[in-house]
Amino acid sequence: MSQYTALITGGNKGIGADLAARLLEKDYKVISVARRAPEKSHPNLYSVEADLLDADAVSAAATEIAAAHKVTHLIHNAGLIWPNLIEDASASDITGLAQLHLGSALTLLQATLPSMKADNFGRVMFNASRAALGAPTRTAYSASKAGMIGMARTWALELAAYGITVNVVAPGPVLTDNFWGIIEKGSEQETALAGRIPVKRLGTVADVSNAFLFFCDPQNSFVTGQTLYVCGGASVGTLML
Repeated sequence: MSQYTALITGGNKGIGADLAARLLEKDYKVISVARRAPEKSHPNLYSVEADLLDADAVSAAATEIAAAHKVTHLIHNAGLIWPNLIEDASASDITGLAQLHLGSALTLLQATLPSMKADNFGRVMFNASRAALGAPTRTAYSASKAGMIGMARTWALELAAYGITVNVVAPGPVLTDNFWGIIEKGSEQETALAGRIPVKRLGTVADVSNAFLFFCDPQNSFVTGQTLYVCGGASVGTLML
């Protein structure tokens, strides 16, 4: 295969932007699907603007991408948290994040799967979360992130015979806009949280990209249906975030 093409949801910032830059360095073509275009440009970087909370918008974006590109790597990275205590949560939180974290991934895979099967090669990845194991105020978020793990394991079984692997990266607390949207940047709370993580620091976007790069590698064809926690040891025991 002369060149790989990675579709990254949320490829315009944070973990997605870092991973996009790393893959571009490896001569991949990269397609970012997000509400806004990436801040940086590159000859091999393409942008499709779509709100992944909108099922119709995702369907249109998927059709556009499949018509113009042969996607070899699908990395579903985009995510929102929407934290709420049980008393303040709503059923719409669950359906909304299910569309973002699960439904949009299904639509994008259905559009790009025919070419992967034809080439007998593909890499599908999810950016889940340590919160899939449970975290206070994360009713909808934890449910949908745990759903990613179950869906990935199912897809791994269905697609293994076609040379397509499906894996999950599950980060712990990582310094991104999502994190700082809940915990103030540079605050005592941020410092205290870092101290409760076994490795005594918070994660970086590069930590997470490193895990995705392992699953992206065409040589890693014997690893599928797995979840890799990139959390500084926070998934080993109980960590109250």
